[in-house]
Amino acid sequence: MRSRSRRIRLKDSAPETKTSTTPLTREQVDTLLCSGEVVDGTLVPWGSNYTYYVTLRHEGLVHRAVYKPRRGEAPLIDFPSGTLYLREYAAYLTCGWLGWDLIPQTVVRDGPYGPGSFQVYAEADGAPHVYALGPTQAGQLRQLVVFDLLVNNADRKPAHCFKGLGQQVWAIDHGLTFHARPKLRTVIWDFCGEPIPEAILAELEERRFDDELVGTLNAQLRPLISPRELDAFWRRYDAILERRTYPNLDPRYNIPYGFA
Repeated sequence: MRSRSRRIRLKDSAPETKTSTTPLTREQVDTLLCSGEVVDGTLVPWGSNYTYYVTLRHEGLVHRAVYKPRRGEAPLIDFPSGTLYLREYAAYLTCGWLGWDLIPQTVVRDGPYGPGSFQVYAEADGAPHVYALGPTQAGQLRQLVVFDLLVNNADRKPAHCFKGLGQQVWAIDHGLTFHARPKLRTVIWDFCGEPIPEAILAELEERRFDDELVGTLNAQLRPLISPRELDAFWRRYDAILERRTYPNLDPRYNIPYGFA
């Protein structure tokens, strides 16, 4: 992918690619993501990696998704090449394991440009950035900040979190996660120094001390991140349970690139 292809060109164009108007169930979305045919796609014109808005079709169901092919990932100094799409999926699995519905459904599969992550497109309700969130989203935002601490998110920019339909908070773009060294960079500083809510800590403790649940997550993450990164994840997890507060961040280090 030396030059950016702005459209995914297919041999047979779809006669009908309108997105389904009836809300889809999670099972239907999962089927579309895993088995849907890519019938159209357009390159997202910003960002350092190749990202495509695509239309998926399967047995009468049609919906948009975001496709991030491995071969379109730009080389990075601090993250291994060709792993960002796996980290997207690892973040989704971890969020689901926690019981937090913050990341749109995501799978890893083959696409027009090879293997990559496919994530169902989440529609924004209003301005698509974190600054448009209101008091009704505070609880989900507190969960998200803890989640970013757990997965060591190095890229929580304003547009990577927004309000969706039905007051849902959606978090996207998790390719720069799970590094073994401290990498947290975020624009969400609202809760620095505050206690983490007891309800969130209770959820974390319930899962951490359940050996079967821990084993399930380990089995899911081992094919996606390195052993060193998995060990670091659990060290961060235990540190959060020990400290029980949101950390005070460093404005010289914990801000995403371009936002200092």
